[in-house]
Amino acid sequence: MDETIRNEPIFHARLTPHRSLGPKGFRILMGVFIFVWLTTGAVFLSLGAWPIFGFFGLDVLLVFLAFRWNYHAGRAHEEVELSPLHLAIRKHAPSGKQSEHGFNPFWAKFDVKRHEFAGITRMSVAGEGRAVALGGFLNPDDRESFAKAFGAALGQAKRG
Repeated sequence: MDETIRNEPIFHARLTPHRSLGPKGFRILMGVFIFVWLTTGAVFLSLGAWPIFGFFGLDVLLVFLAFRWNYHAGRAHEEVELSPLHLAIRKHAPSGKQSEHGFNPFWAKFDVKRHEFAGITRMSVAGEGRAVALGGFLNPDDRESFAKAFGAALGQAKRG
């Protein structure tokens, strides 16, 4: 069989963390927070309780910073590419740092830890004396679907 045909990817996945609030929703939420802060703060200012205005504004600032940090962390992702000859796992940190791990699919073992109620709690690929965790940021449903698809593809790669 031709080597280029055998090395064609049979599985490719890009794993990304889910963010339920998009940019438009974030702007609306922050607009509501600022409106509530200004209207409530105006009442306290008129009563002479000006420190409350500042502390309430500090709360709004902290909510804003928490969301910004969350969106920054959401830039992390992992790419898994499998061919009959090679398994590549590329991890991209939010900072832009990248790491790549390669395995021979024939010797790679896909390890899935399950909890009775929570479902899949940990996934990793092990082989050649090392192990790499996968999809730690995924929600339980996404872990389940990835594990099913990747497990089947790895089995197919091993069968050749």
